[in-house]
Amino acid sequence: MSLLEELKDLGVNIDEAVERFMGNQSLYEKMLKKFPDMLNKASINPDFDCNDYTEVIEKTHAVKGAAGNLSLTPIYEAYTKIVDLLRNGQPEQAQIILKEIQPVQAQIIACIEKYM
Repeated sequence: MSLLEELKDLGVNIDEAVERFMGNQSLYEKMLKKFPDMLNKASINPDFDCNDYTEVIEKTHAVKGAAGNLSLTPIYEAYTKIVDLLRNGQPEQAQIILKEIQPVQAQIIACIEKYM
């Protein structure tokens, strides 16, 4: 099984992603392999507890954008909800979504790292 086949099994929209990269599968894979490092730098703690969520929103928005560009659909959809919830003053609900996506996110990252 290949990287793209495994990611497809994890809910990643590979066809859309490769199309977004103008059919250049190797470029897509190159960018995909940068995602784990980007995610580590964004490092969003699911137990965030603060009065000002500006930094958490910025980090979450960055992950959402990168996941969207790479068609990492489960991550993109979860982080979209998290950003919206934080912007609407609902941090408790955002934390729930973040905790729910983390196992899936870990599987996707492990799959990418396996092929690095």
